[in-house]
Amino acid sequence: MFGKESENQVPVDRGGDPRATSILAQGCRLTGEVDIKGTFRIEGEFEGTIRNAETLVVGKTASVKGDIFTRNAIVGGRVVGNITAEDKIELQAGSSLEGDIKTARFVIDEGAVFEGSCSMGKRQSGTSPQRPAASSTTSSSSNAPSEGQKKQTASS
Repeated sequence: MFGKESENQVPVDRGGDPRATSILAQGCRLTGEVDIKGTFRIEGEFEGTIRNAETLVVGKTASVKGDIFTRNAIVGGRVVGNITAEDKIELQAGSSLEGDIKTARFVIDEGAVFEGSCSMGKRQSGTSPQRPAASSTTSSSSNAPSEGQKKQTASS
């Protein structure tokens, strides 16, 4: 009786639907590491690491403690941890973020609190960010900049 049910079940594709929405409701608490496809909306409490979400939404009632790796992040509640977003991070009015961020675009509404450092811009792996020609300086008589000039240009 019970064995026959499992024989008739179709295998589940573990790849995940990138259009799906997963929700951690208000009043729920989850601890651990989440590797998720699609949108992940948090209204409760989460502690751990979040990876691979297309969009992470931290609702106004939510609290997240841990590191986040996503394509887009919309924060309305409280986050303590670092966020790396391939495309955009948005901090809504009344939100709080304590941690460092890395993203291509950053939007912060009036009334949001952000304490940390921000690194912005798309970078190809192994290359330094492009600078306009007007901002580059060469004070050396040789064509190759000295080691000190390389460091100064890369960090300015």
